[in-house]
Amino acid sequence: MKDQLKFRFIFLAFLGVFMYSTGFNDLNAQDAKKDKVRLKADYVKIMNKEVYFDIRATSKIGKKNINISNIDVTVYSELDNEKIKLGTTTTNMKGASRFVVKDFNSIKPDSTNTYNILISFKGNDDFKKASKRISFKNAGITTKLIYIHGVNYISSTLTDLSKDSLISDASLTVQVERLFQPLFIGEEFNITDEYGTISVPVEKGIPGIDGNLTIEVVLSDSEVYGTVKDIVIAPIGTVIVDESTFDKRTMWSPRNKTPLFLLIFPNLLILGMWGLIVYLFFNLFKITKS
Repeated sequence: MKDQLKFRFIFLAFLGVFMYSTGFNDLNAQDAKKDKVRLKADYVKIMNKEVYFDIRATSKIGKKNINISNIDVTVYSELDNEKIKLGTTTTNMKGASRFVVKDFNSIKPDSTNTYNILISFKGNDDFKKASKRISFKNAGITTKLIYIHGVNYISSTLTDLSKDSLISDASLTVQVERLFQPLFIGEEFNITDEYGTISVPVEKGIPGIDGNLTIEVVLSDSEVYGTVKDIVIAPIGTVIVDESTFDKRTMWSPRNKTPLFLLIFPNLLILGMWGLIVYLFFNLFKITKS
């Protein structure tokens, strides 16, 4: 009897191991068929406005890199092996998404004043799970407009807010906001001095709506601080003169704005031709009656 129980136990154990290994291999085979997702994330801070993460998901299928749309990506704050969920976002048709941090104070830094963020995709039927970690410190830019000897200057100071210390030898970009591409002013690389400050002259004659220029000072893609941007409205531009002819009667205007001479003279010609035809028919009618 004991031998039979022992045999049954061994048989059931062997069967269980076989079924487990078979199921595990099937899962591995299914997972191997899925494509791998690559996540990219950038931290951006706009002073006195918002903080967000620009996220992009791509995958190399065959020999092409394609954008992965309509996948849910979750953003976590990591601190001391603890994950705090900040929210979830979905990629658009271009595989991109912008996750805006509603409350920056909800993200806590570690002992080195570094913020650690985990971007996670849990996977689906087509793609394997993926994750991306980014780290950054909290920096700030303060910008003001100064006027010295007839020249306007943009003066900006870059500060490490976690230590309340100035950041020297950092490259800041100064640009004027435009519809398609910003207009860069100053040097290509404006390096902060020992006081964390740059001073860039603003050329005269730059056009702006109502004479206002939207000037951006940007710390771009820093390995330590990410991207930080400060925006100021400076009333030092040249007023744009509206030369639009949209509401005027011109050759290229819509039909309801057709020039008057194009309405009058063609209609006069048409009326004249029809008048001549009526006159000829009237004379023919008189001839036939006589």
